[in-house]
Amino acid sequence: MRRLQLAVLAALTLGAGLTATPAQAHPGQRALGIENCAADTCHFDVPPGTYDVRVLLGGSAASSTAVSGETRRSLLPETAAPAGERVARSFTVNVRTPEGEPTGPDGTPGLDLVLGGSAPALADIRVTPARQARQILLVGDSTVCDQPGVPYSGWGQQLPQYLDKGVSVANYADSGESTVSYLGNPQLWGTVRPLIRPGDLVLIQLAHNDKTTDEATYRANLQTLVEGVRHQGGEPVLVTPIVRRWFNADGTLNNDIALLVNGLGVNHPVVIRSVAAELGVPLVDLTAKTKALVESLGVEGSKAVYLYNENKDNTHTSVHGATVYAGLVRDELVALHLMPARLVRE
Repeated sequence: MRRLQLAVLAALTLGAGLTATPAQAHPGQRALGIENCAADTCHFDVPPGTYDVRVLLGGSAASSTAVSGETRRSLLPETAAPAGERVARSFTVNVRTPEGEPTGPDGTPGLDLVLGGSAPALADIRVTPARQARQILLVGDSTVCDQPGVPYSGWGQQLPQYLDKGVSVANYADSGESTVSYLGNPQLWGTVRPLIRPGDLVLIQLAHNDKTTDEATYRANLQTLVEGVRHQGGEPVLVTPIVRRWFNADGTLNNDIALLVNGLGVNHPVVIRSVAAELGVPLVDLTAKTKALVESLGVEGSKAVYLYNENKDNTHTSVHGATVYAGLVRDELVALHLMPARLVRE
């Protein structure tokens, strides 16, 4: 990976972000720039909050640069710049402690960014507190969370790269959590609920670990989460779980393991759909979307979406799979008119 190529910042007027309750900001803080970068990393000594990042990409040779940050979050997809030209891009990032899973280690204070891509080149960068930003908060399990180690990735970890400046993703999904444990842990729901502001989206995908939760309890827990979001003025969105890669002999996923039916016979996607309809909550039917995709890829093609080749794991997704699934979520948010098309990337 080549060293960063320094260049004079070109003037550029960026479009305004989505109008919403201002994110946490620090008005007296000056813009931080490329002096905080070395080699393929940048570190900005900022307190927890929401920050706009503007990058100027490119150099004397043709380049292709991606940006990730904090706990392996994909913040900007690989972006090409022709030789001698500069390409400006912006995104909004959530900085928090712990920086990854809520029950995990604190991580490194401040904002850490990493350059990737096939030929990375950063000409300049500016980090400023976000004045107007809408939050997407994520409540979920290991298939959603900011996974700390390769080769794992949750779809929530890949979602930020699909969003433009003005929207940040605060991923409070945590490995191993059920609706019961998430509600009962003060590091989880007790932390997330007070952070919800009017206009924020809260995506809720909890099912994989509700293996011994009866239907009445599961339904009640979903209702508690929905009501809690609404009490704070947020917009709850129920998300059915991603399928497990568990094929029948005929190449379909029509079985309890694949479709998240627990040992008590509780069909989690069916209950989620029912609660969404009863409470008038927007629904992202990720079970249906991922089922169709996995079946279309077939037994062999779908291995790359999960971690079958690495760990014989048919539940957790690879970076590639999580990226594909995050794209499905992006598409549904736009289709449901929960996110303006102008604030999402293809």
